[in-house]
Amino acid sequence: MDSNLKKMLEQKARDIRVDIINMLCAAGSGHPGGSLSIADIFSYLYFSGILNIDPADPGKENRDRVVLSKGHACPVLYATLAMKGYFDRSELKTLRKYGSILQGHPDMNKTPGVDISTGSLGQGLSCAVGMALGAKLDKNDIKVFAIVGDGECDEGQIWEAVMSASHYRLDNLIAIVDLNGLQIDGFTKDIMDTSPMAEKWSSFGWKTFEIDGHNYDMIEEAVKKGISVKGKPVCIIARTTKGKGVAFMENICDWHGTAPDKEQKEKAISDINKACL
Repeated sequence: MDSNLKKMLEQKARDIRVDIINMLCAAGSGHPGGSLSIADIFSYLYFSGILNIDPADPGKENRDRVVLSKGHACPVLYATLAMKGYFDRSELKTLRKYGSILQGHPDMNKTPGVDISTGSLGQGLSCAVGMALGAKLDKNDIKVFAIVGDGECDEGQIWEAVMSASHYRLDNLIAIVDLNGLQIDGFTKDIMDTSPMAEKWSSFGWKTFEIDGHNYDMIEEAVKKGISVKGKPVCIIARTTKGKGVAFMENICDWHGTAPDKEQKEKAISDINKACL
């Protein structure tokens, strides 16, 4: 990856993480851990030029789609969309407030840039399969990206969608699994061990890549290779750190769904600004 592009993406990811912390503190509730873990992936998708999207025309028919299947991690999506210009960044401080366009889970009817409402775990990937299949039937040359949680892969509906995508040879669909190893009740290996994750997706007929989800060279290589795959859907297993960038949140289950207070906010932002990604 070009060094200037990488530097820009790293800065975008840091800014996204700071916005996540600020908005969650203002809301007093929400999900920091799994939002911070995928900031680098969102930075790459939205600011590398890989997506065909237009903030001035969020609903254009031939746009690429991004589905945040793990909808509770919406702070990362909102921070990214605001930074991309879909709405004013001042809206971020209204997260989870009554009447806000930024609800606790993504709402396609309220938030510009949200392609589908998500939050019921397991359902977002099914929606992404429908988008990809519909695009094939309409001969609409678009890409569909679905961001899936590793804890979310406990849901049976995920595997129904995985099977359907393979059956219909949806090579316009790329799923990215945020493999951070934690879910609301503890470590995924203790709650419901879904390892080996890559082998499972491969056994359903998907082309699978395993990467460090904080390494931009690996993210770019996997996404570009994934786009070039023909005849089958693609899954990128992204190994990440839950709470990435905030030392006291990293790999701590309690930060799955707990917002920082004002003192913790300042410490978190300080960590993010000095962190080496």
